[in-house]
Amino acid sequence: MSDTRTLETDAGGARVAERLAEAGHPVVAREIVPDDPDAIGEALRRALSRDETGAVILTGGTGVAPRDVTPEAVAPLLERVIPGFGELFRMLSFGEVGSAALLSRALAGIAAGRVVFVIPGSRGAVDLAMDRLVLPEIGHLAAEAVKVR
Repeated sequence: MSDTRTLETDAGGARVAERLAEAGHPVVAREIVPDDPDAIGEALRRALSRDETGAVILTGGTGVAPRDVTPEAVAPLLERVIPGFGELFRMLSFGEVGSAALLSRALAGIAAGRVVFVIPGSRGAVDLAMDRLVLPEIGHLAAEAVKVR
């Protein structure tokens, strides 16, 4: 989610795709979406409508700046929230960036039988989220999410 990045300059999104591929998970789509609640909601709905989608990972727009609206756009589409994801992400972030971790509004949940992760877009935050939380649990969460369909 960005008003300023392109696919070529989106290091966080590229890192998510790279980490997924390294772990043997197919990446079926990747796009840049403006920091606009309607555009974010539509992009998430598109991703959720693809039969081959098992999980959706959104990066960026999780801070407290006025244009950081990803959590507000995603939350209404979640059927179940996974509060531990955001809590653990902020706890782990605190060890790396100190009190600035409280600025993150990372979240996760289940929508349309798929797991949805919302993480900050910086490379460090992506590596932390992917290595410590997403990749270790994505298979289990995706399997459980399907049961919610």
